[in-house]
Amino acid sequence: MLQLLPNECRVLGTLIEKALTTPGQYPLSLNGLVTGVNQKNNRDPVVEIDEDDALRAVDGLRSKGLASSVSFTGSRVEKYRHNAGDTLGVRAPELALLAELLLRGPQTVGELRGRASRMLPFESIEVVDSVLAVLSQRSDPQSPLVRELPPSPGSRAPRWMQLLCEDLHPISGGASAPAAAPVRAASARVEPDRVEALEARVAALEAAFAELKSQLG
Repeated sequence: MLQLLPNECRVLGTLIEKALTTPGQYPLSLNGLVTGVNQKNNRDPVVEIDEDDALRAVDGLRSKGLASSVSFTGSRVEKYRHNAGDTLGVRAPELALLAELLLRGPQTVGELRGRASRMLPFESIEVVDSVLAVLSQRSDPQSPLVRELPPSPGSRAPRWMQLLCEDLHPISGGASAPAAAPVRAASARVEPDRVEALEARVAALEAAFAELKSQLG
């Protein structure tokens, strides 16, 4: 399976994100790419790279078939685009979730639905689950691109991480919560779904606020 360096992951995630959210400004110039990688909203952690860092990352992605440069008649500015769909054999919904995991690290299904919806609408948590299943159950010669993680401490909802660079984000430990007493078994089965729904609403509000903040400067 392809393995990327941290800056390659951030550049790839940014290219995918901008292709889906601002197609009129895509492909990206070098300056636009650096600005996108370094933006403060929809990033965790927030990083700062310079043009040299970005160019090295683009060159690395090119060598792996994940990015290419394009030139337009009458323009001296070289621009960059991703080739992740073709190289990885995935569609737009898988790309949107993969970009979120590259840019923000491990997340629950609810968080992914809310945040990735700014790139592509996901009608329900079940739809996100089905897309994650596609990404996690790829067979040879293709390898899984995501993996399920235990819930973080204090949560019942499992998280998902990307596998293009497993060390990109720190993975905090977590284990499934102890089984509830028999008398509460029914409510224990329902609670994860309620948590997922609430997480999706909160994540959607966070994404909308961040997008509005970005537009207002």
